[in-house]
Amino acid sequence: MEKFTPCLWFDKEARQGAELYTSVFPDSNITHITTLHDTPSGDTDIVSFRLAGQPFMAMNGGPYFKPNPSISFQVRCATKDEVDRIWEKLLPGGFALMDLGEYPFSERYGWLQDKYGISWQIMYTNGADFHQKIVPMILFVGSVCGKAEEAINFWTSVFQPAHIGQVSHYEIGEDPDQEGSVKLASFSLLGVEFAAMDSALDHKFAFNEAISFMVTCENQDEIDHYWKQLSAVPEAEQCGWLKDKFGLSWQITSREMDEMMENGSQEQLDRVTQAFLPMKKLDVAKIRAAYNG
Repeated sequence: MEKFTPCLWFDKEARQGAELYTSVFPDSNITHITTLHDTPSGDTDIVSFRLAGQPFMAMNGGPYFKPNPSISFQVRCATKDEVDRIWEKLLPGGFALMDLGEYPFSERYGWLQDKYGISWQIMYTNGADFHQKIVPMILFVGSVCGKAEEAINFWTSVFQPAHIGQVSHYEIGEDPDQEGSVKLASFSLLGVEFAAMDSALDHKFAFNEAISFMVTCENQDEIDHYWKQLSAVPEAEQCGWLKDKFGLSWQITSREMDEMMENGSQEQLDRVTQAFLPMKKLDVAKIRAAYNG
């Protein structure tokens, strides 16, 4: 089980979203569906799936949060035809943020928001080698514009091993972006690739809980460590969720709890659900006791 899993928040369409995405990318499948009863959002489906071999999760959380382009997923394509094929499958019901076409950085590229609100940047790589097909792209706008480099340095200090790759900066005259802010940066956390950039354009969105990153921990000590390092907004702490000082949402969860969710009876799942719902930081011992009855 991988350390990081992007989690996508849906109102009620988690299964449909996972079915669409797994139909688009090769080496993709739904791996598990768990239904939690009597949550604040009612009965909640949690869908685990893989896209191009990478882990993802979708959940039905109700209408409280909507995804936006502050976090998108860059899809690296080996051919221009692949770009077009993925674009044609993801665009219906959505809309283009940057039209499919030729750009200085790619001969075939487009940025869209699909019918569920998830944003995808689909790019021809012109033969460049890559081992991770889908890369989360984190866009720093509004009150956090100009903080991309600070965030990268912070995250790479928290998650080890980590690596900062290429970083390009805006230059004088690239208004409205400030000279020295991040035009594009690549970095990896625990072997998982990410990308980030600043944008001073007048965007009407910001980070929220609709896209979060799950961190799967081996034990309580590891949960405690990441929680202490990352949590910066006490009012956002709930059920293992937190927000860091840049407003990005993380879920600090437990491998043991994940296994309970996959293998437990409905009665055990119900007990676990009622045990963790009142928690902020997860207490694995209490969750285990609830599971065992």
